[in-house]
Amino acid sequence: MTTHVTPSALDNAVPFTRPHAVVIGAGFGGLAAAIRLGARGYQVTIVEKLEQAGGRASVFRQDGYTFDAGPTIITAPFVFEELWALCGRRMEDDVTLERLEPFYSMRFDDGETFYRCSDPDKMKAEVARISPGDVAGYEALMKRCEQLYAYGFEQLGDISFHSFKTMMKTFPQMARYRADRSVYGMVSKYIKDERLRIAMSFYPLFVGGNPLRVTSVYCLILHLERKFGVHFARGGTGALVEGLVGLVKGQGGQLRLNAPVDEILTSGNKAIGVKLESGEAIKADLVVSNADAIWGYDKLLPKHKGKRWTDKKISKVAHSMSLFVWYFGTDKRYEDVDHHSIILGPRYKELLTDIFDRKLLADDFSMYLYRPTASDPSMAPDGCDSFYVLSPVPHLEADVDWSKESERYRKKLEARLEETVLPGLSSHIATSKVMTPDDFESRLNAPFGAAFGPEPRMFQSAWYRPHNRSEEVENLYLVGAGTHPGAGVPSVVISAKVLDELVPQADQWKDQNV
Repeated sequence: MTTHVTPSALDNAVPFTRPHAVVIGAGFGGLAAAIRLGARGYQVTIVEKLEQAGGRASVFRQDGYTFDAGPTIITAPFVFEELWALCGRRMEDDVTLERLEPFYSMRFDDGETFYRCSDPDKMKAEVARISPGDVAGYEALMKRCEQLYAYGFEQLGDISFHSFKTMMKTFPQMARYRADRSVYGMVSKYIKDERLRIAMSFYPLFVGGNPLRVTSVYCLILHLERKFGVHFARGGTGALVEGLVGLVKGQGGQLRLNAPVDEILTSGNKAIGVKLESGEAIKADLVVSNADAIWGYDKLLPKHKGKRWTDKKISKVAHSMSLFVWYFGTDKRYEDVDHHSIILGPRYKELLTDIFDRKLLADDFSMYLYRPTASDPSMAPDGCDSFYVLSPVPHLEADVDWSKESERYRKKLEARLEETVLPGLSSHIATSKVMTPDDFESRLNAPFGAAFGPEPRMFQSAWYRPHNRSEEVENLYLVGAGTHPGAGVPSVVISAKVLDELVPQADQWKDQNV
């Protein structure tokens, strides 16, 4: 924004003896950024719209049940361990991570179930059980996934793409690895059985991508899971959030809840603080936004004439799909249901096309079922289970009135669960709550209720995504799902690590910003 602020607007701001950073949003990206800046000598204030930290990873409790609102799969524990190490602490002293085996079960529409785990021999046996002729192809696929991991995650994950020259340097390797292929296309090169193709290609949905077109670089996730495993935080993902908040406060940082930001204040073309919706102005030497990147450029800099993120460009952004999430508790335990389950419907390619391209709410669906009480019974009353079921749906460009559709859709999910993995469910529901695309838009400031920010298409990734250092305003930085490297818990946390390359140490700040 070109909001010209008079000196008196910040006269009552609290003085700081060290360079001060304001972080907008206390999601994983904002908390990680606060910790990294605190470790580099900055005084940090986080301002959060919601009543609790966590953003998409917030928690709610109802009728004695505990529900993680969003992300539940932890695949790269080291990204969190680094944050604890920066504070001279050990993560295991504050948070207990448990490795899950198997990672999850996948139930196909024909009733066959496929299990994903970390052991290579067990995985080959599982592939052979479904399709003996695909074992060699599976091994070749995993070798390619390891190569993609080494390049896409280890070499490119935490670097800044603020320069197009950096992007150009990736082109030869991207061509070598056929980044132009989709994840589904890459998997299909090696695997013939359609059920296994689905089992090896669905995971981009966890980061808002369409497996039929997201770049095959995302195949690296298969190796990431094998290398580091899939983990659960005892007490739920919210336990990780609490641990991170403790690190921020231990550094002397401040977390202000129920403090939505109205605008980013600037002087000339430099960010100098934020103004809250309450009217309070907070002075800052730099601002880090963990808000949705597109929403931030559109709403927090409303008078700024965009250089790159113009109104026209913002209007052309392709957003990820949204989600319908039903949280429920049962008055009995379903002991044979895994911690993570994927329950597939009768269609795959056609359903993805309905969600991402046609923007249609189809009559059929696929679901992710989360049962944390399989590992931690304390998340429900004794003898009970806590669940949520998540179904990918079109974002709000679709012609769906969720105020009318919500209960009908919930009942369809209930019926499908009852006939597949949760027999008698309708008679055992003790508590219930839903989250629709409308909630993603209103509660999380997600444009069109998109659950993962801009869809990770080829030309909405890396340099083509909103940069970690703002192209619009100096001293403004971006973290979270909407910037590089993208959505998903590891990527969001790593987006804060990119700031180490862009933001100087606090004792060098004034020398570099005169």
